[in-house]
Parts: sequence; C-alpha cells; structure tokens
Amino acid sequence: MIRRAIALAWLRVRREKGRTILGVAGITAIGALLFDMLLLGNGLLVSFRERLDRSGFDVRVIASESAVIAGPPIERVTAKTAILRRAPSIAAVQRVRLGSADVEGVQAAHHVTVAGVDPDALVPWSMIDGTFPSVGGPPAAIVINRNMSRVFHLMVGSRLVLEGRCGAALHPLPLQAQVSGIAAFQNDATDALTAASSYAAVAALCGESDSDRADMLLIRSNAAAGGADAAAAAARAALPDLHVLTNEQIVERFSRIEFSYFRQLSSVLTAVTLFFGLLLVAVLLTVSVNQQLGEMAALRALGLSRGRVMAGVLCESALLIGIGGTAAIPIGGMLSIWLDHILRSLPGIPADARFFVFTARALAIHAALLVAGAVLAALYPMRLVAVLPIAETLRREVVS
Repeated sequence: MIRRAIALAWLRVRREKGRTILGVAGITAIGALLFDMLLLGNGLLVSFRERLDRSGFDVRVIASESAVIAGPPIERVTAKTAILRRAPSIAAVQRVRLGSADVEGVQAAHHVTVAGVDPDALVPWSMIDGTFPSVGGPPAAIVINRNMSRVFHLMVGSRLVLEGRCGAALHPLPLQAQVSGIAAFQNDATDALTAASSYAAVAALCGESDSDRADMLLIRSNAAAGGADAAAAAARAALPDLHVLTNEQIVERFSRIEFSYFRQLSSVLTAVTLFFGLLLVAVLLTVSVNQQLGEMAALRALGLSRGRVMAGVLCESALLIGIGGTAAIPIGGMLSIWLDHILRSLPGIPADARFFVFTARALAIHAALLVAGAVLAALYPMRLVAVLPIAETLRREVVS
C-alpha cells in the first residue's frame, strides 16, 4: 500500500511541474532559514565551550558568584595557589590579575587591557611569535595581541610605556615594558587591545603595593585523577570561602542567563518559519486536491480505498517537504557562513566566536520538524479526500 501511495504521489508531483517547482523552491528557502535558526540556537554555546577548552584550563575559582569572568579580588593568592597545587587532581594553577592602561605618547584614546599572570606557570593563551620569559626587572616583559601590534606599530623587541588606569592610586608610576612576544588571547574581540605581563608588573601598573591578589584562579585538572569534577571538588574543599566553577557549569550558567536571549530568539524565529512552511505546503496541497477531486472520485469508484488515496496525499506532502528540506541543508549552511561573518563583525564580539555551529543535534531536529510539518500540512487536504462524496463529485464532473 505504501509503495503504491508513493507511486501515485510521484505521478501527481511530476504532472504538476509548475506547482512542484514553486513548492520545492518555497520549502527550500523556508527550510534554509529554519536550519539556520537551529544552528543559531546552540551555536554560541558550542563555540563558547570550545573557547573555554582551548585555554587549557577547565576549572575557575572566583571570589563572587555573580561574576564569572572577573569579580572582587582574591586575597593572599600565593598561599592559596600553593594549597591547590598540592592536590593530586590538579595539574596546574594560574593566577590572573586584570588591569587597564594607556600607551604613553599616543594621542588617540586606546585603552589596553593588561592581564597579570605567573610567568612560571601555564598561561591561557597561544604564542604566535616570541616568548613570555620568566624574568623580572625593568623593563617588564610583555606580550601583546596582533591588533595591538598593528595599531601601535610594535614588534618583538619594541619598547613602550604604559600608564595605568586601574587601582586606587591617583597617579601610579608608568610601567616601562618591552615586547617579548605576540600572542592570541582567548575571547579577544576583533578590535581588542590586549597585553599580558607578570602579576607583579600589573600590580605596579595599577599603583598597588600588594601584589598578592588576583581576580581569578585558573585550574587545569589531572585527567588521570578524576578530571575537572575531581579538581573542582578539591578546590572547594581547600578554599570553601571562594566559588569554584568547571567549564561545564559555566556553559550551563551562560545557557540559562547570558545566552537565553539567543535561544528565545531562535525559538521564536523557528516557530514562525515552520508556520509559514506549513501554510505554503497546505495551500499547495489543498489547491492540488481541489483540482483533482474528479480524478480521486473516479479512483474511489474503481475500488481504490479511502486510506490509499489519503496516503497518496500524505506522500505528496512528504515528497515536497523532503526534496525542499534536503536542498535547504547545503543552502542554509552557505547562508549561515555569510550571516556568521556579519554578526562576528559587531563590536565587542570575540574574533573566534561563532554564532552558527553545525551539530548532529541541529540536523536531527531539522529532520524531525520537517517530518512533523509534512504530516500537519497534509491534514486538511487528507480530510477533504476522506469526506469526498463519490457519486455527487462524479455527477458534478460530468455536468461541468
């Protein structure tokens, strides 16, 4: 029965070429937008998780639960770092102190974000050129990102003077610095000016006499000793007054709060797109059925069952949506690349962020929505066939 219903639907689809082309084109366009909305709904989270993992650290320790990136400073960091490094489940610990500065002698307002870290520990960035030496003394060794190198015409070996814009001191001493390397920093926006030096240099830049503090602690877990969950548990036991988050927990929090807008936007646009797709196919099928009522009545009179004729309408809906939906995947993929390029050019967006990320889950949801759409779009045309009065329809066809 199924094979015959499919054959009947295929004959109708081939016979009405203009209607078929129109329907498939419309479903392809709508399906491409639907596919992009599904990629957008989860793309930022997937991209955010990838950026967190690329840093090499999978646990973060902060002083306040309200801020994930940076909050109130953590005091007496040296002692707390030493305690964490003794845990078997923790492979590495890095302190991070954030500051802000201007480059001396530059007229335009270019604020530089400066991260202070322990030079002897694992650093959360990738070196492109040069090194980040573990030596102190003036001038302070500093690594910069490519954008800062381009804007200020700096290269490895160049010297610059930074004037602090952070801390409580009204007039902190300028920091004499020498570029020792160029690095790619995680979560850097395309226009960001970012540098990094030792935590002592950043404390001096901010006019702080006490350098034994940090905005956060980054932990790299020991995979052989339980991974991120075990490292987080050890950090919570050692530092009960601080807040410890794994990358998984950070992503889950951002999914509920910071990224909820994109999920809601994606859900609304998905529902609207799916509705117009159903409306298009339902209208095309209804027009097709109304034009072929006489033919269907004749088939029923010749002994074709009601279920078989209804199955033919359902298969016709499935063919239209199946062909259009399949063609929508590569078109939607190409469209997402263009849209992703536009969104990533917005100010403040990390250069390596992606809004549209292909996942097997998005493809499965896309297929499930198309299957459900094929059934829903065919309901009304199938009802027309189910209640079709055979004798009256044939009489009307003969008279007309």
